[in-house]
Amino acid sequence: MDYQLLLLTIAVSFILAVIAAPLIIPLLRRLKFGQQVRDDGPQTHLKKAGTPTMGGIIIMLASTLSFLKFSVINTDFYVLLVAMLGYGMVGFLDDYIKIVFKRSLGLTPRQKLFGQLLVGAVICGLLISAGHNTSISIPGTAISFDWGGWFYYPFIILMMMAVTNAVNFTDGVDGLLSGVSAIALAAFAVVAMQATSIAAGVCAAAMIGAVLGFLVFNAHPAKVFMGDFGSFGIGGAIGAIAIVTKTELLFVVIGGVFVIEMLSVILQVASFKTRGKRIFRMSPIHHHFELGGWSEWRVVITFWAVGIVLAGLGLYISKGL
Repeated sequence: MDYQLLLLTIAVSFILAVIAAPLIIPLLRRLKFGQQVRDDGPQTHLKKAGTPTMGGIIIMLASTLSFLKFSVINTDFYVLLVAMLGYGMVGFLDDYIKIVFKRSLGLTPRQKLFGQLLVGAVICGLLISAGHNTSISIPGTAISFDWGGWFYYPFIILMMMAVTNAVNFTDGVDGLLSGVSAIALAAFAVVAMQATSIAAGVCAAAMIGAVLGFLVFNAHPAKVFMGDFGSFGIGGAIGAIAIVTKTELLFVVIGGVFVIEMLSVILQVASFKTRGKRIFRMSPIHHHFELGGWSEWRVVITFWAVGIVLAGLGLYISKGL
């Protein structure tokens, strides 16, 4: 794969995002698409109430246009496009209901589950029609297993749900998700080059440029938040890249920050329901550190650093795949 193509895709996507943001942010403000802030969260976040949200439209617009322009058209392309836009649309509906109908929970858990299952089923249909390899490899080893489609496709649906929700949990501090996702996507762009999947590489590059362009306006103090539209779209892209490059389990390493964030929520809920006690001051875990006195920048820089280490570890492991 030509790395120059990836660099060009990153550059174009970045420029599109930087151009689109100053046009879209005032529109979101006029439409009163403002962020709602939890009263039980860090007190420093209360001043963020009313900051325009649903800025994920900037990310999705820039990345989609770049992806359509530079990618080859094949099954991988359609899987990636459906994942990006399909899960992104679930997030969009969640944002829209929260903001327009003033319903703090957005989509109900059942509605969100249905949307994620539906998108996952469409992705599986595309993979089945292309005769996708149903084996799963253990990262860093020569071990792989193939239990057939009856196991693989339900696994893919559950995996995509886990990835999109894990990425969504990571959003909540200015610049945190934008930076962590750019790092993970950069690692997966290298993986895509190793797997010679042009579509996956271009998708990763398009997302990198878009989230970095968005970061210009999302860094502390944020002028806009991405909302679930952006986080679910990013999660869909990352999960789909792992699938088409046959590195499904490598996400656990490269996307380790996302995994940690999701586990912190699961452990917090499980502990409170079974013992009536919380493990963390607040979950997801980035809020735990904020309530412990860390500044937003310290949280963000620390998590970015962890993301870089895990991405490097994932790439080191991938050489043995």
